[in-house]
Amino acid sequence: MSGSLTDPRSILITGASSGIGAALALDYAAPGVFLALTGRNADRLEAVARACREAGAMVTAETVDAADMQTMADWIDQIDEVQPLDLVIANAGISGGGKMDDVTTRDIFSVNMAGVLNTVLPVLPRMQKRGQGQIALMSSLAGFFGMSSAPAYSASKVMVKAWGEALRGRLSGDGIGVSIICPGFVKSRITDENKFNMPLLMEADKAARIIRKKLVRNPAVIAFPWPLALAIRIMNVLPSGLRIRLLNRLPNKG
Repeated sequence: MSGSLTDPRSILITGASSGIGAALALDYAAPGVFLALTGRNADRLEAVARACREAGAMVTAETVDAADMQTMADWIDQIDEVQPLDLVIANAGISGGGKMDDVTTRDIFSVNMAGVLNTVLPVLPRMQKRGQGQIALMSSLAGFFGMSSAPAYSASKVMVKAWGEALRGRLSGDGIGVSIICPGFVKSRITDENKFNMPLLMEADKAARIIRKKLVRNPAVIAFPWPLALAIRIMNVLPSGLRIRLLNRLPNKG
């Protein structure tokens, strides 16, 4: 089975048991497609895998913690040995609801940042050897700068965005595409915890369709919905003092 940037045939998705990850798995599921899916919740993951199989895809699903470096590396090596991966989507992430305690903060970084490294680093040498492949990293519109409403979450997404941008440049001569995905509010288990108004809240299946369509073009950043993305980009060029004062007016996730 061989695929391409425009038509990936072998795809790995972390955080596939709910939200955007599950929606992406279902959107890619089709005859002739192999999906390697992982998530923390076995029951939800199996439900997604079953639906993808019903759509005609070949599926392997494993409840692996993205923060577990060795287990992730072993699993990805086993997958890529049999089904060389065309597209890897490092999607697993948690929010923490704006909490700032030690355990929550460290958990957020271990999943949102270290989990991305644990997903990407094992497959990079294999893609480089093949001279092809694509990597998509799940950041957020909250990843353009640190937000006081969710310090650990936004900082972890800033790190993902920055690393992805650097990785894209570093791998540009190796035939490997790298895109950073920066969604706004998408309906998921994370946003279900928010108790404030979320402008332009989007269903996960719509977000998945946008991401898949744009990944074909291998852009550096996929930021949506556009009104929120534009507002974030404008805030990004404001003096930091003014930007911080404006951000401090946002609802606190905690």
